[in-house]
Order: sequence, then structure tokens, then C-alpha cells
Amino acid sequence: MPNLSIKDVPEDVAEALRQRASRNHRSLQGELWPSSPRPRGTRPPSRARRIRRFRAGEGERGTSKT
Repeated sequence: MPNLSIKDVPEDVAEALRQRASRNHRSLQGELWPSSPRPRGTRPPSRARRIRRFRAGEGERGTSKT
């Protein structure tokens, strides 16, 4: 999955996002990802799917751990 960088975010907006992430016990990325728009019919992998992939020996992004 590609990385995305957002630049020149106003400090008050960034601080509000950091505080919201902290209240929800998430990283900033974890806070932003669920609320980001996605193409219709797509969604991030479920926790259960990530666990199955981990147990199957796949890496974070579906690649084999070597």
C-alpha cells in the first residue's frame, strides 16, 4: 500500500487530531485511516483477517516474512 504525506496542516488542526487520537488510544495514522474516504466496496482488512495472515506467516502487507 502506498504512503501518503499531508503537508502544511494548520497547527490547531494537527493538535486536535493528536488529541482525538490520544483519547481513542490510537496513533495519528490509526485515527485518520478509519475516517478516510475509500473507493466503494473497499475497506481495510479486518482484525480477524490480519490475525489469520499473521498466523499463516505473512508479513504486514501480505508478503512472506523471511
